[in-house]
Amino acid sequence: MPKNEKLKSILIIGSGPIIIGQACEFDYSGTQALRSLREDGIETILINSNPATIMTDPTMADHVYLLPLTTKSIIKILKEHPQIDAVLPTMGGQTALNLCIQADEKGIWEDFNVDIIGVDIDAINITEDREQFRELMLKIGVPMAPQATANSYLKGKEIAQEFGFPLVIRASYTLGGEGASFVHTEDQFDELLTRGLEVSPIHEVMIDKALIGWKEYELELLRDQNDNVVIICTIENMDPMGIHTGDSITVAPAMTLSDTTYQRMRDMAIHMMRSIGDFAGGCNVQFAVSPDEKEDIIAIEINPRVSRSSALASKATGYPIAKIAAKLAVGYTLDELNNQITKSTSALFEPTLDYVVVKIPRWNFDKFEGSDRTLGLQMKAVGEVMAIGRSFQEALHKATQSLEIKRNGLGADGKGYKDYQQIIDKLTYASWDRVFAIYDAIQMGIPLSRIHEITKIDMWFLKQYEELYMLEKEISTFNIETIERDLLLEAKQKGYGDRQIAHMLKCLESQVYNKRVELNINRVYKLVDTCAAEFKAQTPYYYSTFENEVETTNGERYAHNESVVSDKKKIIVLGSGPNRIGQGIEFDYCCVHGVLASSECGYETIMINCNPETVSTDFDIADKLYFEPVFWEHIYDIIRHEKPEGVIVQLGGQTALKLAEKLDRYGIKILGTTYQSLDLAEDRGLFSNLLKENNIPYPEFDIATTADEASAIADVLDFPILVRPSYVLGGQGMKIVINKQELEEHVVDLLRKMPDNQLLLDHYLDGAIEAEADAICDGENVYIIGIMEHIEPCGIHSGDSNATLPPFNLGEFVMQQIKDHTKKIALALNTVGLINIQFAIKDDKVYIIEANPRASRTVPFIAKAYGEPYVNYATKVMLGEKKVTDFNFNPKLEGFAIKQPVFSFNKFPNVNKKLGPEMKSTGESILFIDSLKEDEFYNLYSRRKMYLSK
Repeated sequence: MPKNEKLKSILIIGSGPIIIGQACEFDYSGTQALRSLREDGIETILINSNPATIMTDPTMADHVYLLPLTTKSIIKILKEHPQIDAVLPTMGGQTALNLCIQADEKGIWEDFNVDIIGVDIDAINITEDREQFRELMLKIGVPMAPQATANSYLKGKEIAQEFGFPLVIRASYTLGGEGASFVHTEDQFDELLTRGLEVSPIHEVMIDKALIGWKEYELELLRDQNDNVVIICTIENMDPMGIHTGDSITVAPAMTLSDTTYQRMRDMAIHMMRSIGDFAGGCNVQFAVSPDEKEDIIAIEINPRVSRSSALASKATGYPIAKIAAKLAVGYTLDELNNQITKSTSALFEPTLDYVVVKIPRWNFDKFEGSDRTLGLQMKAVGEVMAIGRSFQEALHKATQSLEIKRNGLGADGKGYKDYQQIIDKLTYASWDRVFAIYDAIQMGIPLSRIHEITKIDMWFLKQYEELYMLEKEISTFNIETIERDLLLEAKQKGYGDRQIAHMLKCLESQVYNKRVELNINRVYKLVDTCAAEFKAQTPYYYSTFENEVETTNGERYAHNESVVSDKKKIIVLGSGPNRIGQGIEFDYCCVHGVLASSECGYETIMINCNPETVSTDFDIADKLYFEPVFWEHIYDIIRHEKPEGVIVQLGGQTALKLAEKLDRYGIKILGTTYQSLDLAEDRGLFSNLLKENNIPYPEFDIATTADEASAIADVLDFPILVRPSYVLGGQGMKIVINKQELEEHVVDLLRKMPDNQLLLDHYLDGAIEAEADAICDGENVYIIGIMEHIEPCGIHSGDSNATLPPFNLGEFVMQQIKDHTKKIALALNTVGLINIQFAIKDDKVYIIEANPRASRTVPFIAKAYGEPYVNYATKVMLGEKKVTDFNFNPKLEGFAIKQPVFSFNKFPNVNKKLGPEMKSTGESILFIDSLKEDEFYNLYSRRKMYLSK
């Protein structure tokens, strides 16, 4: 039992819908905390409004409340559960903390006799109020940049006059750097100061003297009630000060820090944590270090809670910070707890890494036309990838391969920038693809000293890049026949993909692969074990690398592989890669349920994913976790090593689906719906033929591969026309055009970005109602799990639409058509598993927009609304373990559930916020209403008119 015997029932506050600056890392930490508390027999009550996450799954807490995150909801829960002893607000990001503070100010915790655990409100106030924090730091002797607080425009002007430019403005009580900006000149200052004051909930900003070019570090700490403190991870930002840590490329362990400076930084972090308050839990401290030999350290900020970086630090070290932080919050001490990976050593230890971890953010600027793509103090990334390698170079390459932006790694793919001025601009104004531009600059011959002068990136990192380029140059002098084993092995050890090496050797990727096999250059798998192999790890959590062979005394040569293959039946689930708009956490939810269901069926489960923020990459979800890019070469090697019964691709969104063709070509069994059916649904032309054969209506359409063809089609179809490419997710590249000029511009643009793509042009059904259905099919039987009606009309992407479950005004005649079409299409596509179909309804006739025989964005929403584990059922159908008729479906929903999209437009102030066929929302919340007469529904429905009016 926990040390504090009084804590029997705990309320946990979640982080709500996903927004830029607060993504699924808090779903991960919240999930870990819930599981951790339940291990100790503590009753858990959760409030969170996000239906797409594992955290709000009914299996995660004893009571799950899918309610808006407001003090009104908190009071409702506390009235229903008078037994709640404490609230744990540190697992839900800034949203949970702000709500906890609000409830505290209103006296709610006091009224219901609820303790706040895991954090100290005074500590939050000290760290959030930048003036108080500054005074405390000065008092305890921790240096900070010259800074001052302004809560009026006039005061801000005075401070700027005193400090001189460049300056940094940061808004108090905000997350993800919202309202923060660099100010280089006086004419920018007025606008940016006003914005900062408006964004801050208390209308206060801190103005700092900018530390441009200083190096930035983060430390993740844990502390218990006996004041034991451990430093779990030290993270170095490759990008210098001036770029938000959420937008920075980060590396663990720190690479360019001298040992004496590291010791000073450690002491300072522990001193800071102890001085801000007496609490047990996690803490994140950020520092700036001067780039000269003095290595002066300046404190930037401290967050007395589980932070965005905690998920990364947990995955990087194998030390589950949130899980341990939850235990500390209920009174355990670190020396009483076990290391979760070795199971034999104590949690009072600092992890040792015998590998390097690189995190690269994932941006979605293509969704925000006209957005400022330079990086700065305000976070703009929507997700991130993490890679593990034996060297910085290998990890950097693996991270770039994980991003899914049609790059095969750094350089060697013919896609680099060739224009001198463009490269200089990309380096000068930190761009989202600067990680690639540095390589291009070296390739062009721009000296390292110049690159360093522009970017202020430490010379050590730039030299690592230079070594990679020198290796590429050397390899390019050979061909596939003449390249030596040592050189090929070195390229693989430095992370170059077979595709890149093929580019250098001017041959095919398969030839490089065959050459590797012939020369016995094979991937080996290493354990993430928290202790550099000093103790035996019990948890199978792996990354790949290449090693030189060693020779044993009897002359045997081998490279040591730590991933031992069992003789059990195995299933591989392909993860969904980095979070992005159109493919968010809902697919991670599906993957986790796929793993758990496969396990229930007696399979050994193997997860492959590279997203550090999610539950699927937790070390104890699958039987084996490969923290690897969801990139063909890595996946194929794991499959060859593990020899599974088959691979599940329909749960991981477009990331996993894109690999189906290769799996099929290489004779690897795809579980559930076959590649042929998946491809048929994606190929707009073939799919329309299938609809025609089944007498199912669809909007008139045709297919174009050139602008001329598109123009000729437009003469037949009539405007407005919906233009959409094949094989994309989240409505990428979709647009409604209303005349020839718009059509030509859009088609030319699309074919430039996606050469050889088939474009589908269909007549847009103006003013039609949109609906969608999700179903499970076993090839013979179909069960429709839910039909949702969109409040916005057809033409607004389904991910951006408010939608109701069940529909609110579709008559029986229309509903019957939807049911009939869904069953017909599911069977015609030979679906085995999940399928999502989207409909347009005009004049009581139901047309098919598209069908996706895979898990959709809405499946978790429907599962939560009806309280049924649909992904579990669908997985068992895919595995052939069950038929649809074996399940006892019993959906429970009184009234309606409304899916409400959430946008992050505030990060892009100058962007057109108009909604259309391309998805722009970053997350969603669920709202339950008893009847359509409620105000919330009325407000949403009245907005529909805005889209219908000409």
